[in-house]
Amino acid sequence: MASSNGGPRVLPAIALRRLLTAAALAVLSGCGGHPKDVLLPVADTAPAASKVSMLVATTRRQSTVPGEMFTGERGLAPAFADITVSIPPKNVRKEGDVAWPKRLPANPATDFATLKAEEIPLDAAKKWLSASVQKSPDHSVLVFIHGFNNRFEDSVYRFAQIVEDSNVKSAPILVTWPSRGSLLAYGYDRESTNYTRNALEQLFQYLARDPQVKEVSILAHSMGNWLALESLRQMAIRNGRLPEKFKNVMLAAPDVDVDVFRSEIVDMGKQHPQFTLFVSRDDKALAFSRRLWGDIPRLGAIDPEQSPYKEELEANKIAVIDLTKVKVGDKLNHSKFAESPEIVQLIGQRISEGQTLTDTRVGLGDQILAATTGTAAAAGNAAGLILAAPVAVIDANTRDNYANQVNALAGVPASGKRTTAASSKCKNDQSTSPPCHR
Repeated sequence: MASSNGGPRVLPAIALRRLLTAAALAVLSGCGGHPKDVLLPVADTAPAASKVSMLVATTRRQSTVPGEMFTGERGLAPAFADITVSIPPKNVRKEGDVAWPKRLPANPATDFATLKAEEIPLDAAKKWLSASVQKSPDHSVLVFIHGFNNRFEDSVYRFAQIVEDSNVKSAPILVTWPSRGSLLAYGYDRESTNYTRNALEQLFQYLARDPQVKEVSILAHSMGNWLALESLRQMAIRNGRLPEKFKNVMLAAPDVDVDVFRSEIVDMGKQHPQFTLFVSRDDKALAFSRRLWGDIPRLGAIDPEQSPYKEELEANKIAVIDLTKVKVGDKLNHSKFAESPEIVQLIGQRISEGQTLTDTRVGLGDQILAATTGTAAAAGNAAGLILAAPVAVIDANTRDNYANQVNALAGVPASGKRTTAASSKCKNDQSTSPPCHR
């Protein structure tokens, strides 16, 4: 949108400060915080706890504090770490939650606890990757790139939760860039993603060349999407194309200018990975970001049914998962992809099956809808199915399958002609609900 004089609306410094302060208060109002130094390894283990081991690649500066490992400042060169996190059993932790310890040392029976946290040289990182890829059933890799306002331990524990709850079998690689973990450091964090572009492209190039790695999936969140997209674009321009083994790129709540995204997709060429976009129109963090960027829409908060987005997404074969109706504990509605158990489980399932997210007649959306609307469907109530669906899936396969399911429950055969009972119901129904196809 433009201002009255035709130019973009730019917030003055005092308004910007107030906006960021309001955002900080919105987050802090529901957060009690967690202890520092959670990355200090504990000796105890719990019999029912599970373990997630990950390779960490970072452009952060090393910390002199053992329990911190890496700060929010920028390092002179990429660094690597081998980290193992213990995760408490599911009977004491809700899926989608990170069970931060309330005090140290952490109790593995009830808390996320660090079992191993070691900085390693590049050669050791390559050996870790080789061994982990060999253990993966399909020799695949999952790269996770966190978002804005994440300290090092935040990104480690969040990725551990995603790996555990998704049950993904790929070799997990966490890419963590220099974020100061403060809502008032938005500009610094954004420039830190640009600072990390070359390092991430180097990682992508290595994975592309490694013959042991057969498939690469990328999951990025928030501002991490800017880093992921820019590195992929840079790689495509340098190589002339993106490698075929880069199968899935999942963009969760991307804090990316929609106009810039258009140009990035063009630069990647026609052969690009299957993109899946997770959006939520009630994302408060992206609403703040939109105001900061002169009221330019953010990719993660668009309405995928509106023009021109709908046509552009379809033309580029980008699947969209609309999570607007999904309710989670995140007050900003910015981490729904990780906090919704059904969503994170189904993402992991599809990655583990070695498929792109919508490459069969049973798309990811079908599975999400089945998990979240099962009660209404089992009751045989078409209207209930429509109202119960908390997620809209904008991909052709799911659209067709969902429409057929609604029609079947409404008494509409495949030909599109209603049965007598359904026709009678529609005559008396003055609503605009899909079963009557008005």
